[in-house]
Amino acid sequence: MAGGDSVGVRDGLWARFGAALYEPFLRRGERLGMAGRRGDLLRRAHGQVVEIGAGTGLNVGHYPATAEVVLTEPAPAMYRRLEKRVAGRTGMRLVRARADVLPMADASVDTVVSTLVLCTVPDVDRVLAELVRVLRPGGRLLFCEHVRAEDPKPARRQTRLAGPWAAFAQGCRCDRDTVALLKQRFDIEDLGTARWRGMPSVVHPLIIGSATPGPRLSA
Repeated sequence: MAGGDSVGVRDGLWARFGAALYEPFLRRGERLGMAGRRGDLLRRAHGQVVEIGAGTGLNVGHYPATAEVVLTEPAPAMYRRLEKRVAGRTGMRLVRARADVLPMADASVDTVVSTLVLCTVPDVDRVLAELVRVLRPGGRLLFCEHVRAEDPKPARRQTRLAGPWAAFAQGCRCDRDTVALLKQRFDIEDLGTARWRGMPSVVHPLIIGSATPGPRLSA
């Protein structure tokens, strides 16, 4: 369940409702471990940082003070809430942009952050290709994503409920095999798994880790 990258520039009633509901819906999960995971992951961010699908800004308070952070978010309703959270903070800049069309030069970014975003973007490979483009040699993607379960029984349930869940969660896919997609563009350095407690079971399986750009493929 992401910050809104799938809904693009739409700003209708359902999009505004989703933005208002987003943090209350995630609150129990944040309290039961997700906030701690954000902190553990984002303390590894350094240099020029770009976060894709920043949503309402739940990552904002976890970045190191030394990082220069660009927060990107395409959905107007999410962006307005993000603006309020970032107001008055130094070292942070907001940009209205989709994850597959980032306004950054080639090889200009040290760290890209993706938390609960790749489940929602319509074309994951296109987004990952864009992240490879903007990362410097030696740059790193930090990710925390909910994914398709490895166990066949819950995976089948995710497949069965993928359509209704996507309709409720504004395009979020609960059955996406994100690890396989990452491996097409990145070399995974470390990969941990966890359970997203406090959330519906279809989004319980989590992956957390880092990756560096692999061999470039044709876009």
